[in-house]
Amino acid sequence: MNSKQENTNMVGKLAIIVLAMFTFGYALVPLYKAICEMTGINILALGDKNIAGATSQAPANTQVDKTRLITVEFDANARGPWHFKPAMRSVQVHPGELATVMYEFQNVQNRKMAAQAIPSYAPSQAAAYFNKLECFCFQQYSLEAGEKKQWPVAFVIDPKLSKDVSTITLSYTFFEVGGKTPAAPVAALKPVVKDVKEGA
Repeated sequence: MNSKQENTNMVGKLAIIVLAMFTFGYALVPLYKAICEMTGINILALGDKNIAGATSQAPANTQVDKTRLITVEFDANARGPWHFKPAMRSVQVHPGELATVMYEFQNVQNRKMAAQAIPSYAPSQAAAYFNKLECFCFQQYSLEAGEKKQWPVAFVIDPKLSKDVSTITLSYTFFEVGGKTPAAPVAALKPVVKDVKEGA
């Protein structure tokens, strides 16, 4: 009888604890809002105002320089048996504006090939201001025999780019990774081998 009464008392205590926890959790939302408003970190309050229709549009990107237009030209070079080209030859963008261009690939060999692209820029000083957010050049890809692919290049040109630069050429060289890559010229390798031996 005592043990049954103890169990009943324990269940009652647990029920009170659960109810207290639920009430505390429920009270946290208005408490958090009040603290945020008092400290000036009112993210939740701003969200409520947006829902109510006080501010229905997202803030504009103030980093876009609308006073300038830069022409970005796209070039493709293939070192190997495949077709490789940009979907468009050029695009005009404002500095700070996000742009995306697709590149098209096709392996025309009757075997699987692994390949990678290396970018280059003209003028060369533009490279430091050409920020790629997404690019197929970040990794190697394998294409099956006859396989076609399209991969994007998403980029933003830094507004700090010199105002003298109005055209940038982005050029990619797409080459096969592995044994089929052409060897470097012997003349270029000799000094490197010599330097290594002298350093050893």
